[in-house]
Amino acid sequence: MAKDENLTIADIVNKAKMYLSDDDIDLIQHAFDYANEAHHDQFRKSGEPYIIHPVQVAGILTDLEMDAETIAGGFLHDVVEDTDVTLEKLEEEFNHEVAMLVDGVTKLGKIRYETKEAQQAENHRKMFVAMAKDIRVILIKLADRLHNMRTLKHLSAEKQRRISNETLEIFAPLAHRLGISKIKWELEDTALRYLNPQQYYRIVQLMKQKREERESYIEEVIGGLTEELKEVNIEAEMSGRPKHLYSIYQKMVKQNKQFNEIYDLLAVRIIVESIKDCYAVLGIIHTHWKPMPGRFKDYIAMPKQNLYQSLHTTVIGPKGDPLEVQIRTKEMHEIAEFGIAAHWAYKEGKQVKTGKQSFEEKLTWFREILDWQNDTHDAEEFIESLKIDLFSDMVYVFTPKGEVVELPSGSIPLDFAYKIHTEIGNKTIGAKINGKMEPLDYKLQNGDIVEVMTSKHSYGPSQDWLKMTQTSQAKGKIKQFFKKQRREENVLKGKEAVDKEIRALNIEPKEVLVADNLQRVFDKFNFTNEEDMYAAVGYQGITAALIATRLTEKIRQTRQKEQDLASTIEEVKTDNAPKRSHKKDSGVKVEGVDNLLVRLAKCCNPVPGDEILGYITKGRGVSVHRSDCPNVQTEEARERYLHVEWEDGNTDKKHYHVDIQITGYDRRGLLNEVLQAVNEMKTNIILVNGKSDRNKMAIIQITILIHNTNHLRKIVERIKQIRDVYTVTRTVQ
Repeated sequence: MAKDENLTIADIVNKAKMYLSDDDIDLIQHAFDYANEAHHDQFRKSGEPYIIHPVQVAGILTDLEMDAETIAGGFLHDVVEDTDVTLEKLEEEFNHEVAMLVDGVTKLGKIRYETKEAQQAENHRKMFVAMAKDIRVILIKLADRLHNMRTLKHLSAEKQRRISNETLEIFAPLAHRLGISKIKWELEDTALRYLNPQQYYRIVQLMKQKREERESYIEEVIGGLTEELKEVNIEAEMSGRPKHLYSIYQKMVKQNKQFNEIYDLLAVRIIVESIKDCYAVLGIIHTHWKPMPGRFKDYIAMPKQNLYQSLHTTVIGPKGDPLEVQIRTKEMHEIAEFGIAAHWAYKEGKQVKTGKQSFEEKLTWFREILDWQNDTHDAEEFIESLKIDLFSDMVYVFTPKGEVVELPSGSIPLDFAYKIHTEIGNKTIGAKINGKMEPLDYKLQNGDIVEVMTSKHSYGPSQDWLKMTQTSQAKGKIKQFFKKQRREENVLKGKEAVDKEIRALNIEPKEVLVADNLQRVFDKFNFTNEEDMYAAVGYQGITAALIATRLTEKIRQTRQKEQDLASTIEEVKTDNAPKRSHKKDSGVKVEGVDNLLVRLAKCCNPVPGDEILGYITKGRGVSVHRSDCPNVQTEEARERYLHVEWEDGNTDKKHYHVDIQITGYDRRGLLNEVLQAVNEMKTNIILVNGKSDRNKMAIIQITILIHNTNHLRKIVERIKQIRDVYTVTRTVQ
C-alpha cells in the first residue's frame, strides 16, 4: 500500500483493471467523478484538496482487491456527511448497494447528544450494526481510518491522542479480528507514534542499530535451510519476518522487559506449496535446531477464529539465540495478510468456500452483533460490551467431542453453554471441567475440556447469572429469557420502579407520562410502546433511574429556569439603582450594577490579560469567566451575560489561581524537574496531581499563583524546555 505518495485515479483504475470487468471500471470512474464534484471546494487540514482523502481510501480498498461497489463506496464515503448530497440522490445516481455502504460509514450528524462520548458511541453502534448486515462497511471504515492515521500530523496534539486511542481500542483490534494484519500493524504502529513518541522513536532507533546484525543472521539461517529443503525436494520462499514496533512496545510494557530481552526479534517466515510440506519443514527445523519448550503452536490444525493458519515454533538458532519460525502455505499467507478481504469474492458473485463451511459461516461472531444491539438500549454500554467480546484476549476451550470454542478471557462455563446453544444455557445446572465438577463461576483456561450439565426440570437462569457471565451473547440471551417468561410481572415491577424514581425527583408521574415525553424515550432506547419500556426495566435491561431522568428532563429544566430567573430578579434591581462601578478584591469592575458580590470562576480561573465576561448567578452575585469558558456558552447562559473588565493599575500585587496540565513521557524525575522549573520562576504551587497511563504517558496537573497572562506565559515557556515534555495547556474544570 502506498504510504508516502498519494495515489491518483489513474493508479487505482490500472490496478483495478487487473481483476475487475469494464463495467466495474466504469462504476469506479463514475464514483470518482461524482465525489470530485461534491468535494470540489473543500480542503483538508493539510491544505490539500479534500478529494485526495477519498482517492487514497479507494486505493487502499483496491490494494485489498475489493469489488467495484466497495471501491465506489471508498470514493463516496464522505459525500453524505460533508456535502449536501443525500442518500436518496446517491441511490438514484448509483444503486442501493453503494448507498447502503456509504450510509453504514456516515456519522449521525443531525442528532444532538448530551456528551461527545454518547455521540461517538452511537456512531460506533450504527457502524457495527451496518457491518453486521454487510461486512464491506467495516472494510471502508478501516481504509478511511488508515489514511487518516497516515495524515494525523496535520491535527492538534489533543486530536492526535484522541484519534490514536480510539484506533487502538476499536479499529486495530477489529482489523485483527477480521484477520487483516496488513492494516492492523500499521494502525497500531502509527497510533503508538502519537501516543508515546518517546518510546516509538527509541524503538525505531534500537531496531536500526541492530538491523545489519539481524539481517546477517537471518541470511545465514535461510542459507542453511535452503540446502536442507533442496535435499527433500521441497520448494519454499523464505524471508525475515519484520517485527512491528507496537508488538515490541507491548512486550516491553506488559512483560517489563528491556529491548535486548525480547528474543523473537529474530524471525523467519517459510511459505511452501502444501500443508504436507508445512509439517515436513517443521520436522526438518526441529531436527536441525533444538525447539524451546512451550513455544510451538499449530494454527493449521486449530485455526484462529479469524481463519488465520500457520505453524509457529521457536528454536535455539545457530548462534545460540532464540529464533522464531512461521511456516504456512501461499493461501494461508494471503489470508494472514488480507484476512476477510482474501475471502470476500463479490467480484465472482459468490462467496469463497473454505473446506465444508463458507467464510460467512465461520465468522458468525459479527452476525451476533444484531442480537446484542436489540437487547442493549444504551449505546455506550453496547460499545463497552463489544470491546469485551471482540477485542479482549481470547481463551480456547474444547467440547467433549474435541471441537474448539473461542471465548473472551475471563469467561465461565455459562458463557460456554450459551455459545453452544440458547437452550443449553437456559437449562444449565452445572459443569465438568476436565472431568471434574466445578462451580458455574469457574474461570475457563486455555485447553479446558468443558462438559455442560443440563436438566429438563431446570427453572432457567437466575438474575445472578447476569452479573457472573462475561459475554454479551450470554447476557443478551439471559435477558431474553426473563423478557419472555415473566413479561407481565416485569411490566408491573418496571412501572412501580419508574414511578418511584419520578416521585424521588419531586414530580408526579402523571405530569411526565404524556405522549410526547414517552415517544422521545421510545426513540432514544428503541422501544415500541410503554409496556416494552416497563418490561425492560423489570428484567434489568435498563435502569428505572435512566428512564425517569429522560422522562422528567423537560419539566426539570423548566422549573430550574423559573427558579433562576426569580433569583436574578430578586438579586439585580437596576431600574432605580444609580449607575456606578462597583469594585471588589477580585480586581474586576462591573459597569452599571451596585452591591453585588464579584468572584472569579474556579472552572476557568481568569487572570488579568484574559478576555472576560460576567455571568449573573443564582444567589452568588456575578461570576467572572474567561470569554472562551465552555461552561457559559449555552443560549441560556448568554441571557445572563454582564459587561465586566479588569481594573486599571498594577496587577503585580495580586495573585490568581491557574490550573495547567503537562503531558510527557513518564520517566523518573520528570515531576521533580517540572516543580523545580516552576519554583525557579518564583511562583507558588497550590496543588499537584500526577498519573501515568498504560502508554507510559505522564499527565501532571498543577495549580499555581500568578499575576497575569504575561507571568503565565513565561512559566509555560520554561516548562516546555524540560526534556520529554510534550504539551503544556491551561485547563478548564
